[in-house]
Amino acid sequence: MKLFVIATFLAVAAAGPSSYKPEYKAPSYTTPSYPALKYPTPSYPAPAYPTPSYNKDNKYADITITSQSDERNLDGSSQWSYAQSDYTTREESQVQKKMQGVTYDSYGKESYGEVLGNTNKGSSYWVSPEGQKFTLTWTADEAGFQPKGDHLPVTPVHVYELPVAPVHIPFNGKGYKIY
Repeated sequence: MKLFVIATFLAVAAAGPSSYKPEYKAPSYTTPSYPALKYPTPSYPAPAYPTPSYNKDNKYADITITSQSDERNLDGSSQWSYAQSDYTTREESQVQKKMQGVTYDSYGKESYGEVLGNTNKGSSYWVSPEGQKFTLTWTADEAGFQPKGDHLPVTPVHVYELPVAPVHIPFNGKGYKIY
């Protein structure tokens, strides 16, 4: 039996590739047709509240930006400002400046030297819901953040009088100082 299988295999292998090639026909399909869908136009109920409009009595009116500017310069300086429909304004300017400070290299080693930093100046104005007007101005530089405004608390200034201690110079009873 083994000999017959091997002989058959050799005979088929010697005959070469088969010349039989079946013909392939792609199946034909018809495109299905679907009925056109009809969606009803949605209807929404009217809001139960009136549309807000801006007036001085409506504290929740939409606030819009009435003016805005933004200027960035190649030297690192910039200035920007905006004003809103509720009379709130803000403006700020920045200048790059060389200062003395701590720098860190890529290994984390710190060194003291010249660094670039920003100095900022700005102001804001707004009206509280109670009608009180506020103005805040500030400067931020190497001395820190320094706000100024009439509404900010002021640190009380105390004038201290240092007590004068009595001076006692010991004498030995004969008019001579004892050291």
